[in-house]
Amino acid sequence: MSGPSTTLPIFLRTVSTSDKGVVAANHYSHPKGRIRLRQAIKKVYDPQLHRDLDVEKEILVTSGANEGQYSVFTAFLEQGDEVIMFEPFFDQYLASVTFNGGIPIYVPLHPPANASGKFSSDEWKIDPKELRAAITPRTKMIIVNTPHNPVGKVFTRAELEMIASLAKEHNLLVMADEVYDTLVFDGKEHVRIATLPGMWDRTVTVGSAGKSFAATGWRVGWLIGPEYIIRPTLAASTRIVFCSNSPLQEAAAAGLEQVQERKFFQTQTAEYAERRKVLTDCFDTLGLPYTNPEGSYFILLDISRVKFPDDYAFPQSVLGRGRDFKACWFIALEVGVSSIPVSEFYCIEHANIGEVYARFSFCKDVDTLRHASERLQNLKQYIV
Repeated sequence: MSGPSTTLPIFLRTVSTSDKGVVAANHYSHPKGRIRLRQAIKKVYDPQLHRDLDVEKEILVTSGANEGQYSVFTAFLEQGDEVIMFEPFFDQYLASVTFNGGIPIYVPLHPPANASGKFSSDEWKIDPKELRAAITPRTKMIIVNTPHNPVGKVFTRAELEMIASLAKEHNLLVMADEVYDTLVFDGKEHVRIATLPGMWDRTVTVGSAGKSFAATGWRVGWLIGPEYIIRPTLAASTRIVFCSNSPLQEAAAAGLEQVQERKFFQTQTAEYAERRKVLTDCFDTLGLPYTNPEGSYFILLDISRVKFPDDYAFPQSVLGRGRDFKACWFIALEVGVSSIPVSEFYCIEHANIGEVYARFSFCKDVDTLRHASERLQNLKQYIV
């Protein structure tokens, strides 16, 4: 034979018996996820959830945390079911809920009034009365994102107990989006709502290799919860993606198997704390109020005093949006540092809360952040 038809036999002859595991990682994985990864997840999460997790029934590997969340919505939402989101919210929630027939119900986190200088992300608070009033007979689920994107808030035990009490009272599911669980600073306690009394049976915990290992392009996530949540979610996920990327599941497993012995997460958190300080030192010199995040890698800078010309040449896509869209566009073009307008993470009714802020990320190397900080000093001439 000649030509391409000879390639496959030659390739197969190079594979020895010892290579079978390597070859298998290039094939479809089980829709539940590769067993090595599920066992690695169990190793890490068993002590944190105080459970002996069943890798066959209580862990599901997904194509990123986002696909996992989408599959939960597909499995459990019926037309008209309501899902409570705390604002500002990760923008993918909105599409994932509405595409599956759900109706988003918004409950804002309130920033501190008249804040100046550095203030803690913990000062963003839920009003328990607003949360209770948002619950109706159509409410199916509450999404709890902690550590929070974009605020950086790490919900306290008392706050989670309040949410848990309402979830039990009204028989609600809780989606615990904890993808930033390995990035918690200053000795703050990350409490998993699934560990609170009576909450394991109604909570699905969301994790992410992309966030945990700063490898977002891997698109490997996981869900942990009781079988009655995981089983129908598996059925949905199987029809959405069938299975997740096999080689990168192996990579994620290798990482999780070693994180404890290598103290990887502790080292990574210290490195992110250094990066956080580069930006907070910069914002201190600007004299603008900003949140000091207890978790994740975002800082919200108050840009309400940033002045731009009324006749500035904004593109049509920015005109008609909130003031923060204009300020972020202006800062990007005139200062050379990009950020995200925070009103994007709010419903129209509450967008005025977000218009005050721009979201800056510190998930970059230190040199890049220092260079950005140097550029941001030019913002002083536009502050009133």
